[in-house]
Amino acid sequence: MKPKVYFKTFGCRTNVFDTQVMMGRLQDFEVTEDESAADIVVVNSCTVTNGADTGVRGYINAQERAGRTVMLTGCGAHTKGETLFDAGKVQGVFGQSEKAKINELLQRKTRFYELGDLEFIDDNVVEQFVGKSRAFIKIQEGCSFRCSYCIIPFVRGDARSVDEQVILEQVSRLAANGFGEFILTGTNIGSYGQGENRSIATLLRKMSLIRGVRRIRLGSLEPVQITDAFKEILDEPWLERHLHIALQHTSKEMLKLMNRRNKFDEDLKLFSELAAKGFALGTDFIVGHPGETEARWEEAWGHLQQLPLTHVHAFTYSKRDGTPSATMKPEISGAVAKERLSQLTALVDANNLAFRREHCTDLDVLVESVTDDGRYQGYDQYYNKILIDSEADLEGNWIRIESATAAEEYNHAVV
Repeated sequence: MKPKVYFKTFGCRTNVFDTQVMMGRLQDFEVTEDESAADIVVVNSCTVTNGADTGVRGYINAQERAGRTVMLTGCGAHTKGETLFDAGKVQGVFGQSEKAKINELLQRKTRFYELGDLEFIDDNVVEQFVGKSRAFIKIQEGCSFRCSYCIIPFVRGDARSVDEQVILEQVSRLAANGFGEFILTGTNIGSYGQGENRSIATLLRKMSLIRGVRRIRLGSLEPVQITDAFKEILDEPWLERHLHIALQHTSKEMLKLMNRRNKFDEDLKLFSELAAKGFALGTDFIVGHPGETEARWEEAWGHLQQLPLTHVHAFTYSKRDGTPSATMKPEISGAVAKERLSQLTALVDANNLAFRREHCTDLDVLVESVTDDGRYQGYDQYYNKILIDSEADLEGNWIRIESATAAEEYNHAVV
């Protein structure tokens, strides 16, 4: 009987892709979705915030108490791997560039610590996504931006792009295996093809021509990456009607402190243009970054109220050692940061409800799962969750919702 391996994935969609690569590479082990049945647990970690580190460390401690062998990979391998390895918390540590060797690594009888390098370009092709109804496609790795607060370039390396033919081959195989929705992932996907006479817009057009591709979603883009060429595909029927564009802040001075490339006046113009085309719009936003004085927050808040935001990934600033922001002053108290976070999320939640009330007909939904109370769940083209009551078996199917009702946190329909 083969030893059973359970994968615990923290963090972003790129990690979801990397986990699927590792699953596909196991030959002498059996993948299990039952954690309690596992002989080995592979933790694909995130280190974007202190909270992420804490979550990973707590999970590893729990697995150690349960007597399971633990292997650590992902971004946290670069920041916390050595500490956890030296403390005997994990049997092995390996970086993202080593993931294709997982079958051999898990067979080793001695402990190992192999971070690999931060210059590799992924050429792994995934044909299935275990337990998923959507397919994640990694198109690039790393980031060449140097935002003051961010540790990611130091654990993922500079931006480099996956070969176009590898991407298209992967999409073709997954489409042939029944996947219709594809989510492009990476550390900074808008930098795809930079310096190589390629662009994400051209890649998207080529993907759309593959038989079986029904909808393409994108990870986070930077405002400067919404180019004229990208704007030319905004009306294509295969492009999701939701875009996530990272702003991080809306105060002029805060953007300078964060070493950001965007400027609010340009951001507002861009978001207004996209909203006029009917797009739902999300962003990332950090509250409580050092230097966010009351005056700067009030400036930012005034600007936030002007933006047509429908989704937000907002979080309080988390100090990352080794980044410029870690030594900046004045620091903002946790209580103040949490209050500002609550203020921001309440604003966007209200915007989202208003948007859903205006966009509650002709919704294209991929039904992904069944809730504990027997309702079907999926997301529409605007990346809004919808719960569906139906006598039919809808799981895994595409359906058109002619009319839905906007509840407080989701849409609801009966079909």
